[in-house]
Amino acid sequence: MVFVVIAVTLMSGCSLALDHVAVTAAPAPGDAASALAALPVKGRAPKTGYERERFGSAWTDVDRNGCDQRNDVLRRDLDDETLRPGSGDCVVVGGTLSDPYTGKTVVYRKGAGDQVQVDHVVALSNAWQTGAQQLDEPTRTALGNDLLNLMVTEGATNRTKGDGDAATWLPPSRGYRCAYVARQVAVKAKYGLWVTQAEKDAIARLLSACPGEPLPV
Repeated sequence: MVFVVIAVTLMSGCSLALDHVAVTAAPAPGDAASALAALPVKGRAPKTGYERERFGSAWTDVDRNGCDQRNDVLRRDLDDETLRPGSGDCVVVGGTLSDPYTGKTVVYRKGAGDQVQVDHVVALSNAWQTGAQQLDEPTRTALGNDLLNLMVTEGATNRTKGDGDAATWLPPSRGYRCAYVARQVAVKAKYGLWVTQAEKDAIARLLSACPGEPLPV
């Protein structure tokens, strides 16, 4: 249906916003290098106007399964998770993380510090400066809470990332870097975001060492 709309729009001579096209359809299956080649390349826009709240309330239940997104991703990424009784199998109070970013095993206990954190693979500040400020509020909320863009990692490691892109920060575990940048590409393709030239070059160098790296969906 998306492609029919595009064809009719082009024939009628009307314009259609790029971000609308990008977020209407899920990224096509394929390899990350091909998806990277299709992303627009621009400089970072100013950070002016960025606030976390621009991406909706943190951990909004966008998939409407009755559990917030933080607990959804904890259940997905932790092993041997323990759930709070009476929470409808939602609230994770313990578990073990085999952290792909570091290769470490991290024990999580709710309320015992920030042993683990949920990382936005494409940092929200980076997303804001590479096209997300042009998206409407519901789409930004989806981006901020999309499980495609969320990964559980060691808290200390996540703090070192800040809002870095692939040109300035990569996971310490070299064996996970191809999968990490492939996920960044998938998020940017899904939401119609662009990459900077330095970011594209860094991702392309990594993907050249892992030809055929699949694009997560």
